[in-house]
Amino acid sequence: MTIPFISFEDGEAQINWIGLTNALVSGHNLAKAEIGDTFLYRDPDTLLSRAAWIDGLGMAVKTATVFPGNPKSGNPMVNGGVSLYDDTDGTLSALIDFHLVTKWKTAGDSLLGALRLADPDSREILIVGAGTVGRSLVEAFGAGFPNARIRLWNRTLSKADELAKSLDGVDVAADLAEGVARADIIVTATMSTEPVIRGEWLRAGQHVNLIGAYRPDMREADDEALRRSRIFVDSFDTTIGHIGEIEIPLSEGTITRDDLLADFYSLERFQPDPDAITLFKNGGGAHLDLMTSRYILDRWREAQAG
Repeated sequence: MTIPFISFEDGEAQINWIGLTNALVSGHNLAKAEIGDTFLYRDPDTLLSRAAWIDGLGMAVKTATVFPGNPKSGNPMVNGGVSLYDDTDGTLSALIDFHLVTKWKTAGDSLLGALRLADPDSREILIVGAGTVGRSLVEAFGAGFPNARIRLWNRTLSKADELAKSLDGVDVAADLAEGVARADIIVTATMSTEPVIRGEWLRAGQHVNLIGAYRPDMREADDEALRRSRIFVDSFDTTIGHIGEIEIPLSEGTITRDDLLADFYSLERFQPDPDAITLFKNGGGAHLDLMTSRYILDRWREAQAG
């Protein structure tokens, strides 16, 4: 039997953002995932593998190679692939493009949080960060909130201008504080180690969705933003003890563990609140890569079957 390789183009042609969020909901209705990460190093290069097993859905190993010197020779710094295995007999089901899974998992994770926590009639979305993830967030949140206006802010304003010009109906916010004050949904995708979102800018009824911080030293929202918010995460296991956005305020006593109200394994607790600020932290994790990969493979198989 030939094992399919699903390329970025072939996979993306068959999937959509709302379908993915539905698949993530279904995945969290199954047994809780077992996850594990391994890192191997050869200075300055890294091999990272993230594995997940969900009973009833299967197994996935997502492997990334990070070679910082590659751009000098015209090659991408990050490469990799996802191996998806059958839950019944452990056989290899498919190999899927790394960048396809990463793009859709990352933005789809945050979109699900927003669909559950934000006002469904939100009319303005501010995306903070104009990199690769920022582009995918425009796609995802445009699908999830089709009646909303999307604006971009980036520390280097010319990058926001460049991205906005390449997308239909997207504008630029010249001032961050003003952009946050106007927005119903604020989504951040930066590489900042210092908070860029200030709690004093926020108002009741807004939804803040944080993506960028993934290391223990990284944060995108300040203490006041967390103190004023009802806080939700995608996974307790991949945020607590791992990501500065949550761990720094926990360790300093700014918030307590009880302030983290729910993760995706308790989706029924994710509710909009017009009288409060809701805040969602996207921590990622291999279990989300598995759910995303299975969704991609299922849609690809449907297309092949005609």
